[in-house]
Amino acid sequence: MSSSDKAKVNLLDFDRASMAAWFEARGEKPFRAQQVLKWIHQQGVDEFTAMTNLGKALRAELESVAEIRALAVAADRKSTDGSRKWLFELADGNRIESVYIPEEGRATLCISSQVGCALNCSFCSTARQGYNRNLSTAEIIGQLWMASRLLRADGSAPVSNVVFMGMGEPLLNFDNVIRATRLMQDDFAYALSKRRVTLSTAGVVPGLRQLADASDISLALSLHAPDDALRSELVPLNRKYALREVLQACRDYVGEGRRRVTMEYVMLKDVNDSDAQARALARLLRHVPAKINLIPFNPFPETRYRRSSAERINRFRDILHNAGIVTITRRTRGDDIDAACGQLAGDFRDRTRRRERLGVATTES
Repeated sequence: MSSSDKAKVNLLDFDRASMAAWFEARGEKPFRAQQVLKWIHQQGVDEFTAMTNLGKALRAELESVAEIRALAVAADRKSTDGSRKWLFELADGNRIESVYIPEEGRATLCISSQVGCALNCSFCSTARQGYNRNLSTAEIIGQLWMASRLLRADGSAPVSNVVFMGMGEPLLNFDNVIRATRLMQDDFAYALSKRRVTLSTAGVVPGLRQLADASDISLALSLHAPDDALRSELVPLNRKYALREVLQACRDYVGEGRRRVTMEYVMLKDVNDSDAQARALARLLRHVPAKINLIPFNPFPETRYRRSSAERINRFRDILHNAGIVTITRRTRGDDIDAACGQLAGDFRDRTRRRERLGVATTES
């Protein structure tokens, strides 16, 4: 790549408002943003010469100052159950993972928000790999852009839902994540409703408060325990933001009405799966508009945890059902290609030295 190419603006970094401002600053009408957004995100175009409703002079100018720089596909793996995992290579050589999960009536893309994860949840493979940096807006939306293009090419069902449940804590990359979600919801881009874009957080309370002012997308909380003592062991962020504070922020986010927070609860054998813990969880969520996703633990090398049995998960679910809480057991998808929940690891330089302390080898996908 030449030095002039490096100076080009990547238009994947812009939502509609920032792109309109960029065009205005260049002496163009703001509506150009709508035209270009449709070409990029709805048509999957990455060449300005193809944008035929723009004048030749404008196309030539865009060619000289801007680009649509997509992510490089380092690996593309398909599961026997139809799931698909992409390893995307970034410009700095780091690699992240995204997962496509087709189901009847919907197709979900699980995307990453950071290179690695700054948190250190003990049951998560991503956490063991450490952390490098936040993803840019272009790198976040680029996962959806590239997935949409690849799916269109082979006739697969298009993405209908996006979940921020890949690598990273989205609320620790707030501005770039919000800009990406605006593109996902924009009628000139992906036109996804607020119910079809879900942000999963471990409970960054200031970010939750900020999110309430900036967005109306769906919310999921990585819960995993019915009390502070156990949750602080599983999700160390709980030592900073305890359950009472986190759940209040969740209540405030959804407000009054029919919306619910999805509580994610990974089922760990003899750790958080007893009858008593199910009843404690029901009491904890008694006044929280919530539904619960029970997630069978997906093992990874050198983990000390084991998956709860199907019988134990069913018993846990029944206790919650009987307490009046909507509870489903998430079906494990893509575990044969390490694409299941908690298994994403990517390939990147760890700035935290967590990988070194834990003796974790570099992940190869």
